[in-house]
Amino acid sequence: MDPVIIVGAGPVGLTLALALARQDVPCVVLDEGPGKDEPRLARTVVLREDTTALMERLTGVPLGEIGTHWAGWRSMRRKQVMREVTFDDADEAPENLTNPAPLHIAQHVLTSALRTALAGEPLVKVAVDSRLDAIEQESSGVTVHTRGPKGTWWRGSYAIGCDGPRSTVRKLMDIRFPGRTAVERHAVAALRVELPWEGQALLHRMPPWRTSGPSGGEVTGRPLPEGVWRLDWLLPPGKDLVTPELLVTHVRETLAGWSDGPTPPYELLDTGVHTVHHRLARRWRVGRVFIAGDAAHCLGTLGTHGLDEGLRDADNLAWKLASAWHHRPHEGLLDSYQAERRAVVAARLRAADQALPLLRAGGGLRSYVPGSARGHDALLMDGHLGQGAIGAPGTYADSPLAPGRLEGEVPVDTPRGAPVIDVRVTAEDGSFVRLRDRLGRGALLVLLIAPGTGVWDRKHWATAGVMPRLAAAVTALPYPAELLVAESYPGAAAHSVLLVRPDGHLVTALSGVRPADLYSAAEAVLGGPVKAAEEAGARAAAGSR
Repeated sequence: MDPVIIVGAGPVGLTLALALARQDVPCVVLDEGPGKDEPRLARTVVLREDTTALMERLTGVPLGEIGTHWAGWRSMRRKQVMREVTFDDADEAPENLTNPAPLHIAQHVLTSALRTALAGEPLVKVAVDSRLDAIEQESSGVTVHTRGPKGTWWRGSYAIGCDGPRSTVRKLMDIRFPGRTAVERHAVAALRVELPWEGQALLHRMPPWRTSGPSGGEVTGRPLPEGVWRLDWLLPPGKDLVTPELLVTHVRETLAGWSDGPTPPYELLDTGVHTVHHRLARRWRVGRVFIAGDAAHCLGTLGTHGLDEGLRDADNLAWKLASAWHHRPHEGLLDSYQAERRAVVAARLRAADQALPLLRAGGGLRSYVPGSARGHDALLMDGHLGQGAIGAPGTYADSPLAPGRLEGEVPVDTPRGAPVIDVRVTAEDGSFVRLRDRLGRGALLVLLIAPGTGVWDRKHWATAGVMPRLAAAVTALPYPAELLVAESYPGAAAHSVLLVRPDGHLVTALSGVRPADLYSAAEAVLGGPVKAAEEAGARAAAGSR
């Protein structure tokens, strides 16, 4: 079968290629550039705990060694500290984390780690200097054309546009991309300096030294490795030019204000202007062509970071494409990519759009609503820290892949459709591993909660109790599955059985071994009964002809 064609070699496209290769799917990545990225310390990303774990699993690199886990967060208004947050130690066991630290990393550093991992992946070919200009598709595959020194035709099974907000794939597929332009603008500077809050990120609203210039009354400081900080100043509405002289003035003004004295020594490393748009593509799939990342959505206002959602797009789509590539395509499974991911991003955009008038309307409202300033700061903190409706990762509770009511279903601390907690598990070979280490392999995970098994060799309990019956039920599932055992899982009773998707989202939790419920849930997460899915695929293929 032909490889999957990925258009775009940014973090989302490279992540998708690695995720597919880990599931034995060959890929071609079309990179319109030279295959390397310009170092830009003013262009950084903040990854939450789930996307950090995804990147570490795919690259094999502990990102804390090339980025910075924040030690804490500080929100200030004028001279007053409104709230301080201390994050858990990044070395703490994942199941013990109550407040995991976000990771701040330069985008070119992250992309370099992904490229290095791909360099040793025989299933992925990266074609540099290859700019897409045509796509054709039929029921059996897609054909794309690239121009440039190595312009040629490429044949693939599927094509995915990860080519940014000006996506050529999206335009060729005639997909509308409605939304708003320049929702927010920020002046950005990366500098090496010593600040009073080592390792802590900071949001300072209405600083006492503010002027009518481009500081806009809101400054954010976020640490990077080696004493480097990224500073962002919210710009007032409009398109006023941010000159280097004006930016340096505000760097000095801000550093002096934070240091309560003269401007401390600093080294200016990089500058830029970051413009935030809010857009959401109408469709994320047209036949065998998909879009992901900034090609499908733009968000990032109020402290949120769009790359997080782009990486979740790649994680969601990879196992579904892998299933279609290795087995017959399940149309319901492929359609669920748009249904799940678009709904999650739309909810975040809606929450941000609703909060914007409150947070950016000026001081009038605060005069009439007691305590509103503190509430506004909490909303902004949600965006920056990945919490609440504005910032938290979405769940797939209403997914078309969610099973119906199951007789044996029981609640655990992880809601249906949410990412599972990374507990220690025993694999089928008897080794102890983390649950998330088993994700992304193209298999469902079936997790038995069996207290006491962690202190015994697997040979003593693998053929005892409920294990033989559960192993038989797992073997009978309509999709490859791996049986794991854990001492405990938050909120789960002994002998509970959890079914987990290949991307780490909980399908269901059952009380004991219930083969019929387990099979029904597995069948649902594949997009419906296998026979029905095959019939739907045949009808779709016939219609396209």
